Amino acid sequence: MSRRLVSLTLDTLEDLPRPCRQCVYWELDPVSADRACAAGDPGLEKEAWVSQTLLEWGSCGKLIYVDGMPAGFVMYAPPAYVPRSMAFPTSPVSADAALLMTANVVPAFAGGGLGRMLVQGVARDLTKRGIKAIEAFGDAKFGDSADPDGACVAPADFFLSVGFKTVRPHPQFPRLRLELRTALSWKSDVEYALEKLLGSMSPETLLRPVRPTPATRSTTG
Repeated sequence: MSRRLVSLTLDTLEDLPRPCRQCVYWELDPVSADRACAAGDPGLEKEAWVSQTLLEWGSCGKLIYVDGMPAGFVMYAPPAYVPRSMAFPTSPVSADAALLMTANVVPAFAGGGLGRMLVQGVARDLTKRGIKAIEAFGDAKFGDSADPDGACVAPADFFLSVGFKTVRPHPQFPRLRLELRTALSWKSDVEYALEKLLGSMSPETLLRPVRPTPATRSTTG
């Protein structure tokens, strides 16, 4: 099973699940979002937002593919680019953090560690830009609400499971934070596990056949 992590572009935008491709919950303020939906094609507004953010700030999303099939994505940006970020009871996002707007893993691929891989990809990208942390608004009652926009806010349990910590509690929309140095340490953990699995073999050892150890004869008295 091959896994490939790529940055969100106007081309890969088309690989988002269709409801997410047409959703402007995060990209517009509530009034503008309602107006875009009433106009009939919010997907154009989403494309415009991605285009502007890419030009002005840079990468704002990651997608993961499993055997060539889109299996999940995350989107992120500075809170100044995300009008909805001020609409939560636990706003605002900290000044030293980028906002992880939403995260989604296709149900058929859930439970395989893809969410953690996506978050780690975001962490690597943001660290290069000098950003210290990722924050997110989680839904502590995910799935229990009749709100049609409920799926736009990822479950708080997901963020907690990939290393986020609650920095401002709330019954439904806690604000959570992940220090990027914590996320980047996952790589060394994985490398250590791989090294242990390979028995600390050097590349030369891996390329050359290993001679069998001669059997030791037992001596009889």
